Amino acid sequence: MSSGAGRGGGSNANTGMAGTIYVLNGPNLNLLGTREPDTYGTATLADVEQVCRKAAERAGFAVEFRQSNHEGALVDFIHEAARNKAVGLVINPAAYTTTSIALLDAILATSLPTIEVHITNIHAREEFRHRSFVSKGARAVLCGFGVEGYALAITGLAALVGAKTK
Repeated sequence: MSSGAGRGGGSNANTGMAGTIYVLNGPNLNLLGTREPDTYGTATLADVEQVCRKAAERAGFAVEFRQSNHEGALVDFIHEAARNKAVGLVINPAAYTTTSIALLDAILATSLPTIEVHITNIHAREEFRHRSFVSKGARAVLCGFGVEGYALAITGLAALVGAKTK
């Protein structure tokens, strides 16, 4: 599943925006709202997208918002972000956090400023969730703030790249 295909992706010179950020979501996040609500809450992926769009607008960014259950598609989105000269990435790699050297390599290869975000506090959960390959390529990591963590990640990315926030 891909959400937001075809929107954003450029310098946004004609919109007055500072640029585009890509917000990428990994496997099973399309099930937010119904998947383990005691753990992940009741917000849907569409709700997450709205949180991201509002935070990005405050920072002067356009957003490409994507989700895929497939590792290769997420790698392709990272490559696309670099080709389109995105300002940076916010990524919730979900289950690929602990397994994907491919996502790490894509982040390192593109040199895009990347913020890793998780809805839950992965360090308070099962031991296998404590190690993130993606973190090794991220400029910062946020976890445990629920879906508002995405807004914090976008605000943090704006600070890292020197964008003005309202």
